[in-house]
Amino acid sequence: MDRRRVLTIFLIVFVNFLGASIVQPILPLYAGGRFGASPGTISLLLASYFAAQFLAAPVLGQLSDRYGRIPVLVLSQVGTVLSFLILAGAESLPMLFAGRILDGITGGNVIVAQAYLTDLSTPKQRAGALGVVFMAFGLGYTLGPAVGGLISALADDRTAYYIAAAISLVTVLMTIFLLDESLTPAQRLARRSNAQSKLGAHEVARNSSLLLTMGIGFFAQLSIALMNSTMALYGEHVIFAGQTTDTIHFGNGLIYSGIGVGQVAAQLFFLRPLIARYGEKRLVVYGAICRGLSMISIVLFISPYWVGGVAMPLLAISSGIMMPSVQTLATTSVSRGVSGAALGWYQSAATMGIILGTALGGQFFTLSPMLPYLIAGGVLLLTTIPALYLKRIHKSYVEPEPDVSPATVAA
Repeated sequence: MDRRRVLTIFLIVFVNFLGASIVQPILPLYAGGRFGASPGTISLLLASYFAAQFLAAPVLGQLSDRYGRIPVLVLSQVGTVLSFLILAGAESLPMLFAGRILDGITGGNVIVAQAYLTDLSTPKQRAGALGVVFMAFGLGYTLGPAVGGLISALADDRTAYYIAAAISLVTVLMTIFLLDESLTPAQRLARRSNAQSKLGAHEVARNSSLLLTMGIGFFAQLSIALMNSTMALYGEHVIFAGQTTDTIHFGNGLIYSGIGVGQVAAQLFFLRPLIARYGEKRLVVYGAICRGLSMISIVLFISPYWVGGVAMPLLAISSGIMMPSVQTLATTSVSRGVSGAALGWYQSAATMGIILGTALGGQFFTLSPMLPYLIAGGVLLLTTIPALYLKRIHKSYVEPEPDVSPATVAA
């Protein structure tokens, strides 16, 4: 792989996640404190982003296959900048929803970054390449939530959104000036004119391996969304109950940072050696089991030290070995010409899980603060069933041999 371009993608995704994660521990309390949103409304606000992304992801993936990764990457990043500015200047709940929906519609930057890496890698390198995105995600989450909590504690809570917008603008400039297009003009033209370079719903429905990876992505992300949509509230009402608002903000930020630490550790120390020893198919199964047990432990050991220092890192390490493996199996089940579209379909299914999990998280939390985590852990453990079936049936797509008929040679 071209290390310079891989490093550039890593930096772009890192800066992108840094900006996004700065606002993550703040948004639920921002909506509730400034606009009087209930836990149920907060869940819907968070879900609105993913609903928009669900509709847009397959389209963005196919557009990047046909017209190039860079134009779509820049467009999606500009949408993120504008969305943060809308959130910063919001004077009503509808404006908050507008900002989140805009970011969701153009939220294909990670999908396109992953498609870019598939262009640079062979099937055997694929999981390691996609792991670069998860490592960048981890580093962003290590710093972003803590920075966001600190900004909220020291300054006006709108400040974090302006800072996130400025950071996102940096990714736009990095993409324009530092990144070369991974698809040649000839490749883009061929994909636009070749009917076989399209991955529609009919083709997806006939691809059992791709359907299974989409199902696993759906349930895996539904479970994580149950946690993400309620963790700030869980910290406020359970982990840091009775503490000051500033302590809650900062403590929640540090807990979210545990996710980043685990993601970085997964990519630096675990993913490549585990793939070499066990392969992607087994890692999907092992990752689902470890994620489920880590999730359940959040309610078994109610301590900021356990949740932030043990449960969250273990959850992230499990994610860091499982999710790149799932995505690798998704992209290797189709031809390289539709790898971006395959990632788009996968992301759409995963996003649907996030929508459902985010919308339900607040409702479950209202019944019992521990319920979202018990349900999430149980669903993750059940995900091992389709993972085991995928292990049995998945076969990598074999690219057709180029035409070497006499007429072709003579030409």
